[in-house]
Amino acid sequence: MEDAPLAVCTDKITRLEDSLNEIIPDNANKPYDMAEVIRAIVDNGEYLESAAGYAKNIITCFARFNGQSVGIIANQPKFMAGVLDINASRKAARFVRFCDAFNIPIVTLVDVPGFLPGTTQEYGGVITHGAKLLFAYCEATVPKITVTLRKAYGGAYIVMSSKHIRGDINYAWPTAEIAVMGASGAVEVLHAKALKDLADKPEEKAAFIAEKEKEYNDKFSNPYNAARYGYIDDVIEPRNTRFRIIRALQSLSTKRLQNPPKKHSNIPL
Repeated sequence: MEDAPLAVCTDKITRLEDSLNEIIPDNANKPYDMAEVIRAIVDNGEYLESAAGYAKNIITCFARFNGQSVGIIANQPKFMAGVLDINASRKAARFVRFCDAFNIPIVTLVDVPGFLPGTTQEYGGVITHGAKLLFAYCEATVPKITVTLRKAYGGAYIVMSSKHIRGDINYAWPTAEIAVMGASGAVEVLHAKALKDLADKPEEKAAFIAEKEKEYNDKFSNPYNAARYGYIDDVIEPRNTRFRIIRALQSLSTKRLQNPPKKHSNIPL
């Protein structure tokens, strides 16, 4: 239950990183390197990655914020678009359990389009392995801070330390999309009949899709809508992420939480 040792911090708490305001591509399907985001916000740009060569679609690493040790879990859009699969779920779940065992706060950076589909994943039990990550976050009693950068869709959004599984402080960038699915997929499902009728009119179809995607984004998938329901504590400016995380860690430094007493937990095996 001891706090992790504090190091002397020579990096400004209020350091602004303007590059973060431009790091998310305009095209939602275009990747970027999450490692650049991590380097931009942690002390002196230094972090220690664990299992770097395994399940590269998720990053697990140790770093410091204002000298305080934290564990960072971050989706990596550069590999497999940052989806959660069996290996990524297991890797992240074990890391969460490790941090919780040694009283190390957890910072989660989210950009996840969902769980990886396919028969290989289904036969391998992707739901069971995804449940391990869900379970790990739910059981963790250390401070948990989440920042949603871009995509956070469906069940993968819930699993990545959302408010629904006891996330303490949840921030979002203005570019965040929090919804059941992306706008293009939702339009195809919700307006399938109308799109079929417009199949022979490509220009009208494109205009219809653009209009409905904008409507979906305005009504459902923007972070302000999530904030209205209390799922996001604040929508923050990307360049100010470092300061907001440090302030959140300071406010949670006295957090003490006990899980309900029971003989043992029923871990998803």
